[in-house]
Amino acid sequence: MEHFKVLLMKKTLLLLITAAMFTTTQAQGILGKLGKTAKGDSTKTSGSLLDKISKATSKQGGSLGSEEIISGLKEALTVGSTNSSQLLNKTDGFFANAAIKILMPEEAKKAESTLRKFGMGSLVDKAILSMNRAAEDAAGGIKDIFWNAIKGMTVTDGLAILRGGDDAATNYLKKNTTSQLTESMRPVIEKSLEKTDATKYWKDVFTAYNKFSKETVNTDISAYVTERSMNGIFYSIAQEELKIRKDPAAQVTDLLKKVFGK
Repeated sequence: MEHFKVLLMKKTLLLLITAAMFTTTQAQGILGKLGKTAKGDSTKTSGSLLDKISKATSKQGGSLGSEEIISGLKEALTVGSTNSSQLLNKTDGFFANAAIKILMPEEAKKAESTLRKFGMGSLVDKAILSMNRAAEDAAGGIKDIFWNAIKGMTVTDGLAILRGGDDAATNYLKKNTTSQLTESMRPVIEKSLEKTDATKYWKDVFTAYNKFSKETVNTDISAYVTERSMNGIFYSIAQEELKIRKDPAAQVTDLLKKVFGK
């Protein structure tokens, strides 16, 4: 009897988390339906949780199948990553966005302060602008990497996203693309840094700084800009995901409206 109560409590907690993805009416229907299932059989499951959600929402008029739920999640990630790529892959996509603008690394803050003090602020500003231009340039070549990760989403992945928070889908992309993004973006970043003269400005900045300091700065600019670029990209995708989950205006397809809409 005690074992049954513990099992029922675990199932109920899981269902409460999952039900947050739906409207109040749908959530009540899901919990009611699955509660009966748990009471009727405490030792085995009747199909996957996604299948149970599908049956419960169908009863509530949602007509959501497990395949539709997964398709909806994939579509949300596709829309979010595409929007982010288009938003960032343009002039000032990074530079004009205070949340993701690439600034000097922490270890170079003293150098920046010293150079500005000696009237070399313009040199620092050019270095910062060039780093952001490189990130904007590289943001255009990321869609295929994201799309391949999205295509590979499994039912298990979908269930984890359903149980997760408002950025669970973004975290799925981060987990499955960071290594490939780093490998793909770094050479693009390096070329962009050369094209925008960021490497030159960086060298000029720290050559000038090292004349005033006993402790020289030797930061790998391409690695730094690549890391900060990816952080900005995932931040942007997370914002897109949140809008799709919460804002009906961002649910731009019938499937998104069906899975995420009220």
